Amino acid sequence: MPLTPADLPHLRHCLALATEALHAGDEPFGSLLVGPDGTVLAQARNRVNELNHLAHPELELAQWAAAHLAPEARAGATLYTSGEHCPMCATAHGWVGLGKIVYLASAQQLTQWLLELGAPAGPVRMLPVQELITDAQVAGPAEGELLAAIRALHVAYHTQRPAA
Repeated sequence: MPLTPADLPHLRHCLALATEALHAGDEPFGSLLVGPDGTVLAQARNRVNELNHLAHPELELAQWAAAHLAPEARAGATLYTSGEHCPMCATAHGWVGLGKIVYLASAQQLTQWLLELGAPAGPVRMLPVQELITDAQVAGPAEGELLAAIRALHVAYHTQRPAA
């Protein structure tokens, strides 16, 4: 599904959250949960270095939605994110019954970028969310300036950190 002009401000907000995560020493991921009327219900950024390896923004928003929204409201919400969900976040999204996913970069693109950068492979295989969530509604990836901007954040994270 292609991105719409209404998606772009929310994706720019995700990019700002990803930039905030990078400045805090985390991988650049940021996400928003948006109601059907376009209102931002909640936001999160990656906090893996601050908290633990499970502190992904999509998982945090799925947990927030489960605690604060009725099932109908969760189904009507859209999760905007800087990168397509990992399998952990995708299954949380599906179990909680959240609606559409709109992302800047696909899991396939991120995997390719990390390979090009010589970054170590993650502990799980990245899959398209449609392979994990039944009847997933998905839009993305972005193109042009937005896609280049999120790629640049990943390049910065993986090339400017000290070797482990």
